[in-house]
Amino acid sequence: MKQFFLLMSLLLLLSSISPLDLTNKLNTQIDNWHISASKADFEYYFGAMDTSFVFLGTAPGERWTKSEFAAFCKPYFDSGRTWDFKPSSRKWAFSKNKKIAWFDEKLNTWMRGCRGSGVLVKTKGKWSLVYYNLTVLIENEKIDKFIELRDEPVPEK
Repeated sequence: MKQFFLLMSLLLLLSSISPLDLTNKLNTQIDNWHISASKADFEYYFGAMDTSFVFLGTAPGERWTKSEFAAFCKPYFDSGRTWDFKPSSRKWAFSKNKKIAWFDEKLNTWMRGCRGSGVLVKTKGKWSLVYYNLTVLIENEKIDKFIELRDEPVPEK
């Protein structure tokens, strides 16, 4: 009986992790993920991703699986010429069982203001990034000029 109460107390303690603690933990994880890109740390950057990871980039054809994205990025990481995205704010939401988390964030980048959104899944006690979508922001008042620019043909290299 004593073991039962001890086990129940432990389960109650583990289930009482506050949303703020979880948010802080995941903020640190995503911050470190961004930092690893800026430091060209290929192993950490891609190690934070689940095998099912998908990255949506800013160009129309950019939908990368983890292996496709890693192959594309490897030369940049090897040369140390990567990107430095700095989050300025991030909002989180969680599934009821606290095993799925999703977020959106404002980013300062070389492309000016961007937005990222992502999904993490907790499997065997570890949080992994399964999805990330990077978007370049454009004000509604500038959309007509943007559409004109999008309609221009892209010069061949």
